[in-house]
Amino acid sequence: MHWIYLLIAGLLEVIWVVGMKYSEGFSKMGWSALTLTTMVASIVFLSKAMKVLPMGTAYAIWTGIGAVGGVAAGIVLFNESGDWPRLACVVLVVGGIVGLKLTSAH
Repeated sequence: MHWIYLLIAGLLEVIWVVGMKYSEGFSKMGWSALTLTTMVASIVFLSKAMKVLPMGTAYAIWTGIGAVGGVAAGIVLFNESGDWPRLACVVLVVGGIVGLKLTSAH
């Protein structure tokens, strides 16, 4: 269950980073509220996951999910570059996430 909490926390991180972009510096109240709410929820789920999972592993995977999701959202929603060097770097991050999961004792 703790791995599911960590996945939820990471997905919520992607939502809040997208919300932050749409909030335009917290000047749009609806997007700002979504951003702050999902930030808190993401940290709550991260803390639930860290009750069992090692801190370093949980934090690295949480930020990795957020980073990969943020890059994907930027490409899809904000027309950011999806060139091969950026995607190769994303593959490296995914490899690190998978490696941490596979080497975790929990």
